Amino acid sequence: MNAAGHPRSEDEWRVEVRLDAEEEGRSLGERLRSLKLDDEARDRLGSDVVVTRDGLQLFLYAWHEPSAREGERVVRELLEADGLAAEVELKRWHPDADEWRPAEEALPSTPEEAAAERERHASAAAKESADSGDYEWQVVIHMPDFGSGRDFAKQLVERGLPVKRRWRYVLIGVATEEQAIELGTELEDEVPEGAAVGVRGNPNAIGMPGFVLLESLKPGRMRDLGL
Repeated sequence: MNAAGHPRSEDEWRVEVRLDAEEEGRSLGERLRSLKLDDEARDRLGSDVVVTRDGLQLFLYAWHEPSAREGERVVRELLEADGLAAEVELKRWHPDADEWRPAEEALPSTPEEAAAERERHASAAAKESADSGDYEWQVVIHMPDFGSGRDFAKQLVERGLPVKRRWRYVLIGVATEEQAIELGTELEDEVPEGAAVGVRGNPNAIGMPGFVLLESLKPGRMRDLGL
C-alpha cells in the first residue's frame, strides 16, 4: 500500500490535451496535422508513455512524474511545430478522491488526510447521485422468485434506499464502490434463501469505456451477476 493506505502502489499521471475545437479559418492541412498529433507523440515517447485519443482530446498516461513531464514537453513542442492551438494540463490521479487533479496538488500524506479526502469524495458523489437519480454503483440482488423480490424491495424502500426492481432483480443505487461493497455484504445476511447478491458499476451512469466493467470487484462470497 502507499503512504495513504490505498492499494494502488504506483503513481499515475496524465497529460490532458484539448485541441482547439474552432474549425473556422483552419486549413485542411492544419486539421490533418492535428489528427496525426497522437501518432507523432507515440513515436517520440516510445513505450514509457501511453497515448490515447478521443476526438479533439489527447491523453498521455505515465507511471511517474518524470515521464509525464517529458510527455508534456514533447506534446507542447509538437503543437508549436504544427502551429496548433490547444490547452495542455498535467494531472495526477488521486485514488482517495477517485479523480484526476492538477499536478501541483499533493496527495494526502497521512491516513487522516486520506480519510478526509475519501469522505469529501463520498459526500460529493452521494449528493450528485441524489440530485440526478443516477448512481455510479449498484448492489444487485437476484431473488429466487417474483414475490420475494417484490417484498424485499418494499422493505428496502422503507429503509430509505433508492431501489428499482426488474422482475426477480432488485437494484439498489449506491454512490461509491466502497459503499456498494459495504451494503452488499450487509444484505447478504438479510436476503431470503436462494438469493444471490452482487456488486456492479452502473452502465447507465459510469462515464467510462464499457470494458472497465469487466473488472467489477468480487469481494468475499459476493459475485457479479453479469447483468
